[in-house]
Amino acid sequence: MSAAGLAFREAPAQLGLLSVIALVGAVLPVAVTWLTKLVIDSVTGGTAIDVLLPIAIALAVLGALTATLPQITQYLSAEAQRRISRAAKDRLYQAVNRFPGLGRFEDPQFLNQLRLAEAADSAPAQLTIATVQLVKNVITALGLFGSLYVITPFIAGIVLVAALPTLLAELALAKRRVKTTTRLSPDERRELFYQMLLSDERASQEIRLFGSGDFLRGRMMRTMSGIHSARRAVDRRELVVQSGLELFAAVVAGTGLIWAILAAGRGELTAGDIALFMAAVAGVQIAVAGIMSLLAQTHEQLMIFDHYTAVLGAPPEMPVAEHPVATPELRRGIMFEDVWFRYGDDLPWVLRGVTVTVPYGMAVGLVGKNGAGKSTVVKLLCRMYDPTKGRITWDGVDLRDLDPARLRDRIGAVFQDFMSYDLTAEENIALGDLTALKDPDRITAAAVQADVHDVVEHLPNGYRTMLSRMFAEDDGSDGTGVVLSGGQWQRLALARAFLRADADLLILDEPSAGLDPEAEAELHARISTLREGSTSVLISHRLGTLRDADLIVVLDNGTVTETGTHTTLLATDGTYAHLFTTQAKGYQTE
Repeated sequence: MSAAGLAFREAPAQLGLLSVIALVGAVLPVAVTWLTKLVIDSVTGGTAIDVLLPIAIALAVLGALTATLPQITQYLSAEAQRRISRAAKDRLYQAVNRFPGLGRFEDPQFLNQLRLAEAADSAPAQLTIATVQLVKNVITALGLFGSLYVITPFIAGIVLVAALPTLLAELALAKRRVKTTTRLSPDERRELFYQMLLSDERASQEIRLFGSGDFLRGRMMRTMSGIHSARRAVDRRELVVQSGLELFAAVVAGTGLIWAILAAGRGELTAGDIALFMAAVAGVQIAVAGIMSLLAQTHEQLMIFDHYTAVLGAPPEMPVAEHPVATPELRRGIMFEDVWFRYGDDLPWVLRGVTVTVPYGMAVGLVGKNGAGKSTVVKLLCRMYDPTKGRITWDGVDLRDLDPARLRDRIGAVFQDFMSYDLTAEENIALGDLTALKDPDRITAAAVQADVHDVVEHLPNGYRTMLSRMFAEDDGSDGTGVVLSGGQWQRLALARAFLRADADLLILDEPSAGLDPEAEAELHARISTLREGSTSVLISHRLGTLRDADLIVVLDNGTVTETGTHTTLLATDGTYAHLFTTQAKGYQTE
């Protein structure tokens, strides 16, 4: 998508008016210059007042236009900027939402490019407006150059040739600015990260307990100093180059002025000619400088806009079938067939030849030490990634042949690293299925199932209470939001998953990690009832919660080492039995 196409589609009236105003504004300096010459020559030549009056009125009208057009231009430019930036940002995040998996969001290079693309949402407007202004300056420069040429072709030629170094210098500076911005992108993201840590309510407790605030602040300041140092180097170069260019322009103008004064002394130029000459030289230099600056700005914005178009045009990080198979209701089960997976070609294998079946209507527990590959199995089940080798089938259909969005419609999940959104309690639950926003009873039912209804109901505004202190309430209340405890957030995440209680597959990754033993036991009783007869995958380090699973799969270093029920695995006296008895000892008394 071209920048101009986007701009004129979103703000045609504003840009059309700007173009008309630019054309009018382009001829104003030329007209004022010639009228001024006529006035001076008429006055010095003793012309009658009735001849001077129309010229004076014309000058007054042009002066009024010169004074008002910049204000109108500023308003129209700002309005066009708002409209175009909004559309550009919307298209950017439409593109981001189209990425089917997680690969892009775990790629530092892409994240840097995305940050630059986010900063480019104003580029289409700036490019288009700069182009309009560029045309205006070119017309003005040509008009004034023609006026100067009438008086002295030689000086006119010098002024024109003198513009070449300015053009080359401005383009070089623009290229350097963009290069510096691209190079500093990771550092600016890092600086933002430290800022967020130092102001985040969730991090403030640990930061204050461990006294790490000054350490993080120091990191932030060192990062900022490095950024400022690089920016300062660019600014210094611009100072030297542009000062030199201004000095060169002043020498050219001064030389021309000396020539004009000497020519007037010889009777070759009139007083009006000198006025025209001085205005034309200054006007041409200003217009040419404006052209060079706009060309450099356009070049810079085009380079930044390249990041925007790169994100919009980035292909999916994993293939999506052009004609996907309709996702069937799960009736047989899910199979991992010799699945190998790693997060990058230069990274170690996380799963190595995993072959396992999640039978329809059964509860399967995943057990293993940290790093065994349990959470990766969950990501593959949700098709956030594709296996590096092997395949995963849903009732015999390869997940690669399904539409990821339709597959995920049939999956409910609570992830170990669940999100706590700075939204209302109602919205936090409804994000599990946004259709529930129109059906509050479903939200309430899910909260009851997760045993968080009483907590939410007693909040200051019930389900409409903002669960954050980041934003002031905008409902007229005096409150500034409520912050839940970790266990309460965990239950809210469960309620979010329970909105999809009728999903074909329910994934519960450490669903009770933040709960006390009594609440945990009660919750697992609820979950057992909820998933009775349905297909589910449960991950928990508290092995007692997996005792009633129909099948337990033990992962160790990315491979399946044991499968069976709780009873059979204990009898095998393998890894599961060792983990279970070791954990059980902690609950036994002497």
